[in-house]
Amino acid sequence: MIHSIYSNKDVFLRELISNASDALDKLRLEALRGTELRADTSDLHIEIEVDKEHRTLTVRDNGIGMTHDEVVGLIGTIAKSGTAEFLRELKESKDAAASQDLIGQFGVGFYSGFMVADQVTLVTRHATETRGTRWESTGEGTYTIEELDEAPQGTSVILRLKPEDTEDSLFDYTSPWKIKEIVKRYSDFITWPIRMAAESTNADADADATTDAEAEAEAEADKSQDEAGEKAGEKAGDEPRLETLNSMKALWARSRDEVSDDEYHEFYKHISHDWNNPLETIRMQAEGTFEYQALLFIPSQAPLDLFMRERKRGVQLYVKRVFIMDDCEELMPEYLRFVKGVVDAQDLSLNVSRETLQQDRQIQLMRRRLVKKVLSTVKDMMSDNAEGYATFWKEFGRAVKEGLLDDFENRDAILEISSFASTHDPERPTTLRQYLDRMKDGQQHIYYMTGESRSIIESSPHMEAFREKGYEVLLLTDPIDEMWVGSVPEFDGKQFQSIAKGQVDLDTEEEKKEGEAEREQRKKDFAELLSWMTTTLSEQVKEVRLSSRLTTSPACVVGDTHDVTPQLENMFRAMGQDMPQIKRILELNPTHPLVTGLREAHSADPDAAGLAETAELIHGMAVLAEGGELGDPARFIKLMADRLQHTL
Repeated sequence: MIHSIYSNKDVFLRELISNASDALDKLRLEALRGTELRADTSDLHIEIEVDKEHRTLTVRDNGIGMTHDEVVGLIGTIAKSGTAEFLRELKESKDAAASQDLIGQFGVGFYSGFMVADQVTLVTRHATETRGTRWESTGEGTYTIEELDEAPQGTSVILRLKPEDTEDSLFDYTSPWKIKEIVKRYSDFITWPIRMAAESTNADADADATTDAEAEAEAEADKSQDEAGEKAGEKAGDEPRLETLNSMKALWARSRDEVSDDEYHEFYKHISHDWNNPLETIRMQAEGTFEYQALLFIPSQAPLDLFMRERKRGVQLYVKRVFIMDDCEELMPEYLRFVKGVVDAQDLSLNVSRETLQQDRQIQLMRRRLVKKVLSTVKDMMSDNAEGYATFWKEFGRAVKEGLLDDFENRDAILEISSFASTHDPERPTTLRQYLDRMKDGQQHIYYMTGESRSIIESSPHMEAFREKGYEVLLLTDPIDEMWVGSVPEFDGKQFQSIAKGQVDLDTEEEKKEGEAEREQRKKDFAELLSWMTTTLSEQVKEVRLSSRLTTSPACVVGDTHDVTPQLENMFRAMGQDMPQIKRILELNPTHPLVTGLREAHSADPDAAGLAETAELIHGMAVLAEGGELGDPARFIKLMADRLQHTL
C-alpha cells in the first residue's frame, strides 16, 4: 500500500522527522498550558542514530509521545482496516477535506518506513504517563503491541533496513552523507535541532595537533542552538559528539529587522543556484483563517532557459517548514516563471503522500495574492528604483507580456508595469502612463506598430503622417507583441490602434472642413485608376484606395481593422498551422509624382502597354517598404530591371 502512495523512497525520513517535529510542538504547547508533565522540556530535539553493523536506523524525539490507546488508534488504523480497505476509502474520498484528514496522521507518514525497512519497531511514552508502549511489525498486515514498565520520554522509531538496491532507488540509509542530504533537502528549516553522531575522524590520534582554526570552530559550535545537547554528549565521555544537521534558519519566519540583506542574498543563491544577488526581495505574511508566509525573489538576470520549453518554473513549497516540492507551478503563473523563493503554508490540502497539491480554493487564493504582490512590487520599483525597474523590464519584459494573453484579472496591472520603445525617445522606453500624459489634445487612441525591428518600423511608410503631425507611436518588436495587441482593447479608457490597419484620420475638425472640397475632387479624379488597379491586382490585394497616412512614399499596404498582421501570419505558419492567404489593402499617395503620373497615363490610354506592370511594381515596393516578402521576387526583379534599362 505504501509503495502506491509514495514515489520517492527518500521521503520516509522526511515523514518520520515531521512526525517527531509535531510531537515536540505538542509537548511545548502542553507545557505552556501548564499541563502536569512527566517530561523534561529543557532540550527538545530530534536525534537520528545509525547502526551499520545491524543495519538499523532510529529516529528519536523527546516530544509528547503516545499512550497505548493512541498507538493502537494511530499506528494500527491502517493495519486493522486492511490495505485494500484503506485504498478503497482513499480512492472513493472525493471530498478534499476528507482526504486531508489522512494528511498528518501519524500512521500514514509512519508507514512510509516500510518502503526501506522489512521491520519497524516503535517505542513510545506519553509525557503525562510513566509506562510506555512497544509496537512492532514486518508490514505484512499484522503487528504486535505490548506495554512497558519503563520507556524513555517521547517516541523512537527503529527501522531494520532492507539491503541496498540502487536500481530500485533503495539507497544505503546507514550512510551519514545520505542522511545529511535528505535532511538538508526536506527538513533543513524544521524548528527543532536534528542531531546525529558526528563521523569519526581519527580525532584521538590528532588531538594534540588542534589548530587555532579548529579551536575557533569548536567555540562557535558551543554557541549554536544545540549547545546543550553537544555538551551533554561531551560530559558523558564515552558517548559520541552530536552534530546538528539542519540550519533551522527559516528566514521567511523571522521578522525583517532580524535578517540582514546578506542573509537574504545567500538564501536566494542557495535556492536558485544563481551567482548574482537578487534584484528585489519580497516578503509576505498572511494571517487569519488561512496562514502562510512567502519569501520571493526577482532575479537580476534572466536564466538561460527562460524561453525554453523544458524550463522549470514556480517557487518551492513548504508546509510547516517541511519541504514538499520544487517548482510548484500551481502557485506561480507561467509569465512569472522567473520568480524564485519559498512559500510556507501552515495548512494545505495535499494528497496523502504530500507529493501532489489538491486543486482547491486555498491554492487559488495563495496564487492570486502572490501574483498581485509581485506585480505591485514591480510597480513600486518604477517610482522608487527606476534603475532596478529598467533592469527588470530588460530581462523579463518579454515574459511578463505573456500574461496579457491569459491573466485577465491582472491585465491592467501588467499594462501598468509594462514599458515599450516609442518614437518619443530613441533610447529610453516609455510606460503607457507616460504615453497618456504626453497625448495630444483630443487624441483618442494609443498608436502602435508591430515589426521585426525598430529600424524597419521607423522607416515604414505608415509612420509618415504620424511623424509629420507629431503623434507618438509605440514600436512593438517582440514576437509576443503580435499576440497580445489583438486581444487587449484599451488602457485607461484609450483604445489601442495599429497605424498599419484600418483608416487613419489625424486631421482636426478645422482641417477636415478646409480640405473637404479637395478630398472630394481627388476621389473623382482617381476613381477610374483605383477601380482599374483593384481589378488588375485582384490576386494580391482586396482593394486599392487613396491614403491619408502617406506624405513622401508613393504607396503602402495596410490591413483591415481585424485582419491578422503579416508577421503573425508568418508565426502561425512557422508553427505548422495552415493559414489562408490574407489579402491586404493597397493605399496610394495622391500627391506623389509616380501616382499622379500613373493616373494621367491611364486616363490617356487605359490599354497602354506597361501600365499593369507599373501597378505591380508599386505594390511590390509597398510590400518591401514595410519589410514584407514578395510573392514572386524573381518577377519583381525582372520588371524592375526592364524599367531601369529603359531609363538609360
